[in-house]
Amino acid sequence: MDPSDPYETTEAHLGRLLGRALNSFDLPDHLVERLGTALAHSSSLYTTHHSPAAGGRRETHRHTYLLADGSAASLWELAYRRPGERATRHELFTSQAEAALAGARLFGEEPAPVPALPPGGEDPAGDAAVLSALFAAATRPRRHREYRVEESADHARRVLRRAENTDRPGERVAALLRSAYAHQITQAFGGRPCAGSGRGVGFTLYEHAFVLLDGSELSLWEVEHTATPDGRHMCEVYESEAAARDAMELRARVADPGLR
Repeated sequence: MDPSDPYETTEAHLGRLLGRALNSFDLPDHLVERLGTALAHSSSLYTTHHSPAAGGRRETHRHTYLLADGSAASLWELAYRRPGERATRHELFTSQAEAALAGARLFGEEPAPVPALPPGGEDPAGDAAVLSALFAAATRPRRHREYRVEESADHARRVLRRAENTDRPGERVAALLRSAYAHQITQAFGGRPCAGSGRGVGFTLYEHAFVLLDGSELSLWEVEHTATPDGRHMCEVYESEAAARDAMELRARVADPGLR
């Protein structure tokens, strides 16, 4: 899968990260085992240093994972190319301090003081903050749309009909969608069932994008989850991605009080 693909699964992301790291064998076995249970992930560029004249560059990326037991763990990736080299190399560390020290040594610099994280890379801010970051709406590139022209108005009607949330889109949106003549369904988020409160809880987010007769586009955001009192499957529909992701976060907190 393309590394820039915003819909890359957490399993594929972790596999790609470990596969390209030159020192992945140095990571603690217990940490790698825990990361194997990851349900979702969030990656961000932490620091960047470029020397165009010398041809060298290095970047530090933080990869945070939400694990099946409700905790979070981070890997710090150092991506670098030393002067005269063409290929970018990658190394992984369990703390920001270790990554900063390795980068300084590679480039013959004096390491700057960096506050270290606890062993294993856990975020002291706690699981709730990580959960919010993973479920939060973010501006992301959309794939090229390939709409299907087939009973799209009826598809929209069925999506709205199965929504069980009281704040689902109302008659205004339903009226607009009666003129839909093409649509596309895309999975925007999906997590393996996790052990929340002693039972399996899973979330999937779909975007149902429609083209209307006037040429405009309109999307419905459908959340499918099992975060219900009896564990049954439930569908909720929202007008925006932000509202849908807020709902997923709320349902996750209710299902597992430990994430509050």
